[in-house]
Amino acid sequence: MSVVEHVREMASAGLHSNVRLLSGLLLTMSGNNPELFSPSQKYQLLVYHADSLFHDKEYRNAVSKYTMALQQKKALSKTSKVRPSTGNAASTPQSQCLPSEIEVKYKMAECYTMLKQDKDAIAILDGIPSRQRTPKINMMLANLYKKAGQERSSVTSYKEVLRQCPLALDAILGLLSLSVKGAEVASMTMNVIQSIPNLDWLSVWIKAYAFVHTGDNTRAINTICSLEKKSLLRDNVDLLGSLADLYFRAGDNKNSILKFEQAQMLDPYLIKGMDVYGYLLAREGRLEDVENLGCRLFNISDQHAEPWVVSGCHSFYSKRYSRALYLGAKAIQLNSNSVQALLLKGAALRNMGRVQEAIIHFREAIRLAPCRLDCYEGLIECYLASNSIREAMVMANNVYKTLGANAQTLTLLATVCLEDPVTQEKAKTLLDKALTQRPDYIKAVVKKAELLSREQKYEDGIALLRNALANQSDCVLHRILGDFLVAVNEYQEAMDQYSIALSLDPNDQKSLEGMQKMEKEESPTDATQEEDVDDMEGSGEEGDLEGSDSEAAQWADQEQWFGMQ
Repeated sequence: MSVVEHVREMASAGLHSNVRLLSGLLLTMSGNNPELFSPSQKYQLLVYHADSLFHDKEYRNAVSKYTMALQQKKALSKTSKVRPSTGNAASTPQSQCLPSEIEVKYKMAECYTMLKQDKDAIAILDGIPSRQRTPKINMMLANLYKKAGQERSSVTSYKEVLRQCPLALDAILGLLSLSVKGAEVASMTMNVIQSIPNLDWLSVWIKAYAFVHTGDNTRAINTICSLEKKSLLRDNVDLLGSLADLYFRAGDNKNSILKFEQAQMLDPYLIKGMDVYGYLLAREGRLEDVENLGCRLFNISDQHAEPWVVSGCHSFYSKRYSRALYLGAKAIQLNSNSVQALLLKGAALRNMGRVQEAIIHFREAIRLAPCRLDCYEGLIECYLASNSIREAMVMANNVYKTLGANAQTLTLLATVCLEDPVTQEKAKTLLDKALTQRPDYIKAVVKKAELLSREQKYEDGIALLRNALANQSDCVLHRILGDFLVAVNEYQEAMDQYSIALSLDPNDQKSLEGMQKMEKEESPTDATQEEDVDDMEGSGEEGDLEGSDSEAAQWADQEQWFGMQ
């Protein structure tokens, strides 16, 4: 057995560090004495050395060695063509053991993708003749084409994957995301569905995700629920995660959190979708739960975007925007296609006053997820923050036409209309339509309450909020109800509503301010009562009382400070 064969055996056994050391020494020997190894042996040593570098994540160095290997292979091919008769029987097995040139190019493409050099990855894979492309090469090409916006080439590559592997479900999702009809995709899998038992669910699965990628959340939810209820697919983590995401897109945060929790219980190591889950928990003010979730995810893997996004949500809702910006950027560095990371970074930039930079991130999120309303909401908020009402109106109308007239799009359009005094009546009509469709949609209730507050119709606002709170409990709704009750002099109940709001979200600054304002208004009466007690008792306790008031004020200030962290 030659020394090169020993290197090959170690590579096959996964002894990468050993391969790296030995192949490096042997390549140096070959450089000092070119006659020491044959061209084919040198080619093998270069490939095995590059593989070991790839395993150590030294991608630039690996690309350099793979390039040298391909040059060596080209020289080897020319030599074999010039001298075809010089081979002997012993060389035939050796030539059969040579690493595949196509596999080397695939590894080079992997290195380029890790280095964020997608154009170079596409170029190296495009150089492989179509007939020689394996399914994994076509899959990588399809994903790279999709990322580069070359949709037609991406569709062709995904279809080629399905032709070779008709049960490649991620390729199916890729086609559906590129607007290929569900029926056309299903036809490519029909033969295998009919020939294999217990695969009848696959056509329904394709139908469900076709609805997902056309933005028809209601039908997608109903179809996935029908799949999830089937005994063979009950408690499937991927289906539960998809349901959670769909409920989130539909604005049903309560059911979204419920499904995420179910999926998490079934798979404690689940990472996918946990960024959205963390965001929902943060919005509800459950920052301790968000912090615990972030720690748990970091213990699972810090090489995914999700843990960084969850920690970023904790920072954002603790009003630490600079830290949220850093964590969002780190998440994007790990996964440039993370929509939630782009939204986090965009929101942090917006709140730091860097609106134009935020707009770039929200636009990229829209490109990646054109059916997600929260991407458009972030962009419209940026337009409104920079007083670009016209751009906000154009965008809101486009969303309304593209995603259809549902409670969410109606509310978004109404939100923009509220910014212009001329379109106040239109906003009222849109909100009434939204609340007719979904009386419990919190954003629509909040905006309608805002409109009623402007019109000083406090009694109508109180009735609206009580009705919305009949079947749900939300911090913002309780706080606004408290504001309305103050306006009609119902101070005690207003205090109760602020207390409920703070119990749901201890960091809600507006509820805390409302409660403190009421306490200050009541303080003159309290001070008079204290003076009467002191006069009656004739004691020297006044100084103690003043000291305790001062101490209470300090604690109140501290509580407010902690709420800002």
